[in-house]
Amino acid sequence: MTNYTHWFIRARLKTRQLLLVVALSEEGNIHRAAQVLNMTQPAASKLLKDLEDVLGVQLFERLPRGMRPTWYGDTMIRHARAALSSLNQAHDELQAAKSGQFGQVNLGSITAPGLALLPPTVAAVKQAHPNLQITIQIEPSNVMIERLNRGALDIVVGRLSAEHDKADLRYEMIAEEPVCAVARPGHPLLTVAKLGLPDVLKYGWIVPPSGSVLRHKFDLMFQETDQQQPTNSVETGSLLFITKMMQQSDMVSLMASDVARYYADHGLLSILPMVLPLEMEAFGFVTRRDRLLSPAAHVVLRALKASAMTVYGKLFDMEKD
Repeated sequence: MTNYTHWFIRARLKTRQLLLVVALSEEGNIHRAAQVLNMTQPAASKLLKDLEDVLGVQLFERLPRGMRPTWYGDTMIRHARAALSSLNQAHDELQAAKSGQFGQVNLGSITAPGLALLPPTVAAVKQAHPNLQITIQIEPSNVMIERLNRGALDIVVGRLSAEHDKADLRYEMIAEEPVCAVARPGHPLLTVAKLGLPDVLKYGWIVPPSGSVLRHKFDLMFQETDQQQPTNSVETGSLLFITKMMQQSDMVSLMASDVARYYADHGLLSILPMVLPLEMEAFGFVTRRDRLLSPAAHVVLRALKASAMTVYGKLFDMEKD
């Protein structure tokens, strides 16, 4: 049960104080933050002082040329963003209800389930709820988890790594993500019997960007197999560039098997007949524990799980949604 008598709520925290905290974090200057919020600098300074007095901590260091959040400030900024995002979502849902719509859901996914899972899910949702608005972002997991934490996304289909603070995140595993090697149709390697890693090392590689999970796994693959790292390489995360580059050269690359099958079905590349000694962590549904899903988001999450049963053969407890 919600504690409506919490001292922080009784202190009558003002929405403008939350807006000011976020504006200060983005502008780094009380004068510019006041301008953004269309208030005077003295009024902004008083709002901040009142908030710091209520909390009993200093939220921002006053510097000669601006302001910098303290550790307490970073905490307050994170929660202020989440609270404002929730209020914005409430406004959007109310406006959608008034206009006869069902609501809006912001959904993020990594590439492979973005191709295999999201299209049948969105098709099913739109058939049942044509007025439900869905925004889709395809990005690396780290980018999407950060957006989920600040309220810019409602549901993420991605993976959690050790660097993520999982205390406020709910994760439901969907499936592993197999990876394969790919090349252009007609590539000489497609006719090699018992194709192995030493064979493909003779060719140039198009590799994922440094810092990505797939690149880390790619580099680790050579260390674990005691193979020399490819020196003839091009680094990119653009699938459009990869497919075009392979059409015009004998370079090879690697990508999630679901993505590779999509491009192979359209004749843009071929999957090399070999098993890469490389394993990616499983991906799953990620939501916030401390943030209630809207009715529209519940509809989308249930549809995602229903599609996952067909696409990946994964069973979910639909009752808890």
